[in-house]
Amino acid sequence: MTPAERDRLDREYNARASVPSFEAEYARYVAASAQAVSSLERVADLAYDPASGQTLDLYPAGRGSPLFLWIHGGYWRALSKDDNAFPALGLVPNGVSVAVMNYGLAPAIHLDEIVRQTRAALAWLHANAGRYGLDARRLHVGGSSAGGHLGGMLLAEGWHTGFDLPGDAVASALLLSGLMDLEPLRHTHINGWMGLDAAAARRNSPLHLIPRRSESLLLSSVGGLESDAFKAQTFAFTDAWTGAGHAARRIAMPGYNHFDIALSLSEADGTLARAVAAAC
Repeated sequence: MTPAERDRLDREYNARASVPSFEAEYARYVAASAQAVSSLERVADLAYDPASGQTLDLYPAGRGSPLFLWIHGGYWRALSKDDNAFPALGLVPNGVSVAVMNYGLAPAIHLDEIVRQTRAALAWLHANAGRYGLDARRLHVGGSSAGGHLGGMLLAEGWHTGFDLPGDAVASALLLSGLMDLEPLRHTHINGWMGLDAAAARRNSPLHLIPRRSESLLLSSVGGLESDAFKAQTFAFTDAWTGAGHAARRIAMPGYNHFDIALSLSEADGTLARAVAAAC
């Protein structure tokens, strides 16, 4: 790969540089999440994985409600459940309970372990939904950017048995601007903290792990103001998903950037919140 091509990829995958002020975008995440914490019922710091001690917060919407697991972005090295509680603002009023998880962050934790923790969170929610009056048969997931990647890894096949989880546990997945093929990232500044070799990138790329059979509905979207690289990642995964015969719905979000597309989940009457509620 030429230096010019590497420079192009660095620009295309530099999400923070794609908006006038990342600090302003992040401040909106924090403010909306604080509103969720202060205004909604919350069961905080539930330990879902004894091996790592990682925790999640639960925002219940009522007995028998479906459950949506939100997986934060941040290029696997930043953010947390505390600044990503905002989806509960839009989904709980629509009758959807929300869980927001932490996971270990790179570079201290390798991506293989981050994926394992995400799968452990899904398995814990499936096993414990009844304890909180939630419907384990209606378990949905979602995430943005790196969180979209991790949501995609939950759609892969072949891992469920090790977590005592049925293969059809995920009813739908809202994947926003997901990083579905990690090979390009190996040639960018991002690999400075990810440390992926070709094999690790391949085994952790949802694009190469499309299941042969799946009942999961893919809700796929990318902001219209995002870079060509993020759009291409989303479109390629959606095409592969439907090409395998699986159900998908593309959701157009033309006026949104890499960050406020996820934040729009805080709007109960917004496009994404309505799409999730309809899938539930």
